[in-house]
Amino acid sequence: MPGMSQTIPATESPPTATDRASLDTESSPGAADRASLATGSPEAAVTRASLDTESPPAAADRASLATGSPEAAVTRADLELLLLIRHFELALLDLFGRGELNGTTHTCLGQEYVPVALTPLLQPDDYVFSNHRGHGHYLARYQDPEGLLAEIMGREGAICSGVGGSQHILRDRYLSTGVQGESLPVAAGVALHLRGTGALACVYIGDGTWGEGSVYEALNLASLWNLPLLVIVENNGIAQSTPTTCQLAGTIRDRAHAFGIRHHGVTSIDLTEIRSQIAPLITSVRTDSHPLVIEFATHRLGPHSKGDDTRPPDQVRHLPDWYRQVQPTPLFAQADEAARTRIAAIVGEVSARPLSRWSACG
Repeated sequence: MPGMSQTIPATESPPTATDRASLDTESSPGAADRASLATGSPEAAVTRASLDTESPPAAADRASLATGSPEAAVTRADLELLLLIRHFELALLDLFGRGELNGTTHTCLGQEYVPVALTPLLQPDDYVFSNHRGHGHYLARYQDPEGLLAEIMGREGAICSGVGGSQHILRDRYLSTGVQGESLPVAAGVALHLRGTGALACVYIGDGTWGEGSVYEALNLASLWNLPLLVIVENNGIAQSTPTTCQLAGTIRDRAHAFGIRHHGVTSIDLTEIRSQIAPLITSVRTDSHPLVIEFATHRLGPHSKGDDTRPPDQVRHLPDWYRQVQPTPLFAQADEAARTRIAAIVGEVSARPLSRWSACG
């Protein structure tokens, strides 16, 4: 990949036994459901409880997203980026509904704030690895809806000449893949080359991806070799059509802790609050060269792909949505209309372009 050093740094000695409490980055009390793990001796229960210094973003915590102030503070730049992603995704579903797109796509409706929160915290020399639900990740990184739509539609001006489509994008230090669990070991390999440079490898995965063995192989090496690897987990509570509670035993936090990797849970959708929490943690990944898992408790408001949502419509309608929370802000109406108009114009312009051409020989 561009800018990649070919010299592998010397492997450091693995860390010694660590006080498990230090793996947590919050000081809030442990979740009540952790008591169910204390099925052995009282001593074992106490030991497990000592790991719990933060509340994991489990199903119960996701309900907290609907509470608090109905009006979220947001800057104009953040609002414009949030709305750009929202209306881009809505336009894709509309295009599929009209039969103007082929294949499939996976929108990030409801999750747009996650990559937007990270945008000012990632540097140009960082690597970003995305997944099948990655339009928001790309747009937050490059703000290039024209190139992304051209890629999805197979039109001139496409990022990858139209051969990558919705899921497989390569641009500079950004790479996305539709293969679950594939990006994390690749990101770990890149992070190995980034040690000592101040840059990091950021990889987005979902809760469902924790069923892939490659995730654990990558986390093992990331911890053993002290890699500057930032794992962003978008836990939307559903893996395709299966609720996470039906397919994931235990918690993601405890799985990170099993490898001696720190974990931080985020349940807020307020961008300022999120950044205040995670900015120093991300800085420490760069300066101290060690992996970190940040788990966002979020919600997928759209279907898994373009039309396969098995959830009752009423259930989806009542899920928390940042879009509703920012509507009372003075900037919203004008910014929302501007984003809607811009995306509509882009759809019209890109749709009129000739088909993209690609040659295996360049």
